[in-house]
Amino acid sequence: MDDLIDDPQPGENAHEFTVSEISGAVKRVVEGEFGRVRVKGEVGRVVWARSGHLYFDLKDDRAVLAAVSWKGQAARLPVKPEEGMEVVALGRLTTFPGQSKYQMIVDDVRPAGIGALMAMLEKRKKTLESEGLFAAERKRPLPYLPDVVGVVTSPTGAVIRDILHRLRDRFPRKVLVWPVAVQGERSAPEVVAAIEGFNAMSPGGALPRPDVLIVARGGGSIEDLWSFNEEAVVRAAAASDIPLISAVGHETDTTLIDFASDRRAPTPTAAAEMAVPVRLDLLAWIDGQAARLSRGLSQSITQRRQRLADLSRALPVAGTLLSVPSQRLDAAVARLGPALRGAAAAKRAALAETALRPATIRALMARRRDRFGTLGARLAPAFDRMLKDRARETARARTELDRLNTRLAAAWPRSQTRRTEQLDDRARLLGTLGYEATLARGFALVWDGDKVVKSVVAARQADALELQFADGRVGTEGASAAPRPPRKQRSSPDSSDQGSLF
Repeated sequence: MDDLIDDPQPGENAHEFTVSEISGAVKRVVEGEFGRVRVKGEVGRVVWARSGHLYFDLKDDRAVLAAVSWKGQAARLPVKPEEGMEVVALGRLTTFPGQSKYQMIVDDVRPAGIGALMAMLEKRKKTLESEGLFAAERKRPLPYLPDVVGVVTSPTGAVIRDILHRLRDRFPRKVLVWPVAVQGERSAPEVVAAIEGFNAMSPGGALPRPDVLIVARGGGSIEDLWSFNEEAVVRAAAASDIPLISAVGHETDTTLIDFASDRRAPTPTAAAEMAVPVRLDLLAWIDGQAARLSRGLSQSITQRRQRLADLSRALPVAGTLLSVPSQRLDAAVARLGPALRGAAAAKRAALAETALRPATIRALMARRRDRFGTLGARLAPAFDRMLKDRARETARARTELDRLNTRLAAAWPRSQTRRTEQLDDRARLLGTLGYEATLARGFALVWDGDKVVKSVVAARQADALELQFADGRVGTEGASAAPRPPRKQRSSPDSSDQGSLF
């Protein structure tokens, strides 16, 4: 009996885990051991999912760590990871049981030092410059005296006060302020929305559209000014239909929006000076121009008056100008009477020569006869040509008529045959649908004179009836007698009168 019981193999007494239990245990170990960590590395593959989640790799020369930032976290990242960028990621380690791997949930990404930021900035600048967003031919001139100035900046800083103060000193204008955050994760989207919002306003609307825009911010570190290096902000500035002045930082600070704007101001105050001229200087210039215009008009009038006086002295006296024409008119009036009388005499002589005389009539008839002879000689050939044309047309018509007669002669028998067949088909159909065919199958038709009897009531009311069979009619007596009793039905085998077999 003891020989039938085998000893267990080594390890057979170990506990059996499910896959989920193992995955959960590993997840607890990893999350409990590390918690929140900071990881420095180079950004590798970057994938933005359609759901809004961000997947990327952190790597060094020996290993790769998968990282993921969920939709809400990715939208709040101050710096969006780009391939090849050196960053420091903050988050927590966890596992992904679906693929048996560990990964890092990232909620913050920072460039690994100023060098990484500058390298990314230079790379982005080259990309945008290759697209032509910084080209000089795209930049538009600023309006000389705008009616409305749009300002995109923080409403609480010193920048907006400096701009308003400078505008008020130089040339007071209407100012529309679009408040935005000038640093942080909300800065870039709000600046883009402000530029696009100003451009979307309708000219002449309830809220006037600005003629020039100023995007301004005070000085700061490169991290503080980074939102003005974002690609979305640069593209919005380049696509603006309204001329745009960038005044971000101090004179030594340079951001990518400076290259895409139409003008760059070293300070916000200088941007206000670029936007409007000095009112007092403009008034002084207008006064100077008015004085020059007045002096020019006075001098011009004086010169023209002198010129007119000089020309008037060179003109002759009016009586002298009219003396010669008056003399020519008198001579013409003196010649008019004899000229009229001579013309009348000449016309009278010509009329006497053209009076109706036999010789004149004969000459006229001779000319007309010659004319008619010429026309007759031309008429005979024309008539012959017309007859030939008519003969050709008649021959063509006769040929066409013969062709149509031939087609008619061929088509008429076919048409007659087709119509005969159709008539035979309709006759057969009429015979099939008529009552004569029904009578031939053994049925009879009941007549009351010239009316067909269709009911028992009509048969009782008739004096005499005729039955029509397929081979003729036969008369019968009136049907007013009482109807015969109904035929007795045979009882069915299962009737109650059937006796029992048992």
